[in-house]
Formats: sequence, structure tokens, C-alpha cells
Amino acid sequence: MTTQKKIKINFDHFQILRAIGKGSFGKVCIVQKRDSGILYAMKYVSRSVCESRGALGGVIKEVELLSSLEHPFLVNLWFSFQDEEDLFMVCDLLTGGDLRYHLQNRVEFSEQSVALLVCELGSALEYLQTQRVIHRDIKPDNILLDDAGHAHLTDFNIATRLQKDSLACSMSGTKPYMAPEVFMCALEEVAGYSYPVDWWSLGVVAYEMRSNTRPFVLHSHTPLVEIKNVLNTSVHYPHYWSHEFIDLLQKLLCVHPGARISSQQELHQTPLLRPTDFQLVLEKSIKPAFKPPEDHLNCDPCLELEEMIVETRPLHKKKKRLAKQRSAQRDSDPETALVKEFIVYNRFKELKRKAMEKKESDWQRELELAMANSIVNSLAPIQEKPTSSLATTVAPTATALNICARCTSSPTAQTKDSDSIEFIDRTPSPQAAQMTPTPRRFCCKTTSTVRE
Repeated sequence: MTTQKKIKINFDHFQILRAIGKGSFGKVCIVQKRDSGILYAMKYVSRSVCESRGALGGVIKEVELLSSLEHPFLVNLWFSFQDEEDLFMVCDLLTGGDLRYHLQNRVEFSEQSVALLVCELGSALEYLQTQRVIHRDIKPDNILLDDAGHAHLTDFNIATRLQKDSLACSMSGTKPYMAPEVFMCALEEVAGYSYPVDWWSLGVVAYEMRSNTRPFVLHSHTPLVEIKNVLNTSVHYPHYWSHEFIDLLQKLLCVHPGARISSQQELHQTPLLRPTDFQLVLEKSIKPAFKPPEDHLNCDPCLELEEMIVETRPLHKKKKRLAKQRSAQRDSDPETALVKEFIVYNRFKELKRKAMEKKESDWQRELELAMANSIVNSLAPIQEKPTSSLATTVAPTATALNICARCTSSPTAQTKDSDSIEFIDRTPSPQAAQMTPTPRRFCCKTTSTVRE
């Protein structure tokens, strides 16, 4: 059991089921963890391709970001590891497919569907802002649906984490979804941009979901100067769209970032979303109007054939391929061929560590509270006993010490009794005299001294 815990997560811990996605230099497949049976989506990128395209730093940065993030509307990272060929990221499996797939299949999204997606992704953007993260590539391809239809944001390859009170300034993103200030920054008309760029992209996605076309005609080859002119043109809103829905889009597609909706609170202030309970949104208690089909995988079926037939280094043959390479290089350590900066991550271990830290923190808090209460109790003043009990206690003491009762009383009492009492006779009784001889004592009322 101890040996098993020390083994780092690796490719052999997963069973490859089928391919479901493909990117510019990465692929995604469904995998099952052998020990738990849980299904995940495994994204893997070729290390050699990343190095040749200068994209290795982006993958390393993406894993660093994802390992620090967790939210209901993000595609969360569970494991990351590498071997001599590939870099792996194991994430939540969302079987509803990406939004681009459904738009290409001419799914008609209602205003209600679009509004809920805006709320869900708005919640994710609000969270990212608390983590000082700008996604910079929000588009239908990077929005995945789960089996119930809830939206999740994925692909943080070009995301960035801002320093406090700083701006981003690189021209990053997909042109049709990029905010005006990103292009203005590239033209050196503004110093930089910040979190509102993601809310602009969300507005473009919302418009495209409702109409199946984008609000601005832009392409990857469109010149920057022309893009600036296009983004300043008025957006056409179909007459059959509700005024409340158009109002929401206009506030998301505002050219000026300072006047654009850029927070969940501002979303909630719009007439369309004012009745929405955002806590219920966060809990996924609001049922989406569109639910992805369950009778088939919501992805291109050709991807699996491509992996099996076209791919020169198919994933299902990796184990044999690496074993052959390692046997040919027995004298070299496989660890030396790995990327040192790439994080090996295990969310289960991280959750366990955080739970232990919380438990220790709770114990420390209880201990400090107990010590504080103990100090307070030890420093509490001793309460005085009632007068009656005090008098009862003093009387026998005075008798035992042969002290004048008048000396134990207050000065006021002495004054009142001075006329009637000249002295106090302390002559012992005959029985007491036989036992212990006691000298006769007089109390002088004027000098307060006791003499023989």
C-alpha cells in the first residue's frame, strides 16, 4: 500500500477508449482510470511539435494555471504528467460536445438558452477575475456542454495571469471574437487591456448562438485598420428579438471597455437577468432549455478513424513503442528526456492536502480558544463572600486570638459603644483555667493598645 502511494500518475493508469477532439497540435480522447473506473477527457500534445512551433511554454503555463483553478463552469484539471513523446492533461469529461459542433448542426438556441449560458460563463469569468486571469480565447470551440446542457470554459493555452494593477498588451486570441481594445493595443492607441475583453467575446458568442452568424464580419486575414472600422459599425439586431435580450447584447458589445458589462453584478442589473437567482445558477439548479442528444457522441465520428488509421504514432500503441525505445536505450535514464518545467499534478492529492491543512487549522483554532478561555478564568477576580458569613467567620477568630471585639469592628461602631463599655473581661471560666492559664487582658479605649 505504501509503495502504491509513492507511484506517480502516468499513462499506464488509464485505458484509452476513443478519440473525441483535435486541435492545432493536440488531441483529446476519452479515458478510464483503471483503479477507480472514472471516465475523463485526456488532452495530449506532441512534445516535438510543441518545440518546433515554439508552443511548449504555452502548454507549461496552461497546466500551471489550471492546477490553481477550480469552478463549476470550468473544465477542471485532475492530473498532468508526461513521457518521452507527449505531455498529458486529464480533465473533466463533458459528453455534450462543444458549442461549435451544435452550431454547425444548426441547433436553434432560444433567448432563454443563451441567457443561461451567459449567466454560467459570467460566473466563471467573475471567478477568473478574482484569480487575476484573462482567458483571451472565448469562442464556441472552447465552450463545452455537459450531458445536461450546462456550459464549461476550456482551453487556457493563451490565458494569462495579470500582476496586480497591470494590463495585458499582447495581441492574443481569435480575431472575430477579440475586443476592440486588443486591436487598439496592437496599433499602439492604448497602453493595454484587461478583464473586459472576455466579456466582449462572451457577447459575440451570445449573438452567434441566437442568430448562427457573428455580429461583425471579420476573418483571420482581415487587416488591423479595417478591423477597427468594422467594430465601430452598428450591430444589426433582428426585429423579432426581445428588447431585453437586445439590451443585454448591446451592453456586452459596448466598444468602450469602461461602459461594458464586466461583472456578475452588472449582469444581474439588466432587465433580462434581473429575475435570475445567480446562486441557483452556480449550483446548476436551473435546467438548460437545450439538452445535448444522448444517443450518440456529440463530436465528429471521423476523429476515431483518423486516430486508428492515419495517425503515425497512435496512442493505443504507445506502451509497446516506448518499451521498445527504452530497451534500446538501457543506459540512459528516461527522466532526463522529460521537460523539467512541466508540472506533475494530482488533484486528489491536492484536495487531501487541503483537507489536512484545514483540519490542522481547526485544531489550532480550538487550541488557541481553549488557552484564551483558560487565561481569562485564571485572571478572573475572586468574588467577596456575603457580609453575614464574613461576620460569622471573624467572630470565632477574634475569640480564639483573645482580641478585643471592638478592635475588630469599624471606627464608627467603636464610637457608638464607648459610653457603655469600659472594658472587656477576658477572665477564663474555671474549667478553662484549669486546662490553660490565660492572663487577664484589658482593652484601653483611648490608646488602642492591649496591656496586661
